[in-house]
Amino acid sequence: MQIDKHSVVTLHYTLKDNDGNVLDESSDGSFCYLHGENNIIPGLEDALAGRLSGDALSVSVPPKDGYGEHDTERTQTVSRDMFPSEDEIEPGMQFQAEGPEGQALLVTVVKVEEDTVTVDGNHPLAGVQLNFDVKIVDVRAANAEEIEHGHVHGPGGHNHE
Repeated sequence: MQIDKHSVVTLHYTLKDNDGNVLDESSDGSFCYLHGENNIIPGLEDALAGRLSGDALSVSVPPKDGYGEHDTERTQTVSRDMFPSEDEIEPGMQFQAEGPEGQALLVTVVKVEEDTVTVDGNHPLAGVQLNFDVKIVDVRAANAEEIEHGHVHGPGGHNHE
């Protein structure tokens, strides 16, 4: 079966940056997603369209088709008082924050000073060229429930309660 909208795709992948550092990989040997539902980054999804089970490919995804360009306006310095006083705050730590429209936002600490903390609201891979080595393991048609919910369900269905 060819990968198309509403295909359930199982694949193995390794993700590297331009220096060859492994950033992520399918830890248990496989990863499943529902094609055409924005469950993976656009550049990789586009490269997989039309492929078949058994295909292997290398895909280089520019930032604009991955996690976006790094936006300096998403970095800000805030008062240290905005963090729990008992926590030791260090660069690299991540916290949930509230975005300008009340949405949940993950921020990464980039700098800590006595009274201030600088946080970055960009995705950690924003601005990074993403290089994937992919092996397509299986392709099947999604069932009605998976299409309705917009994601893959495991054996026996899925409970959304």
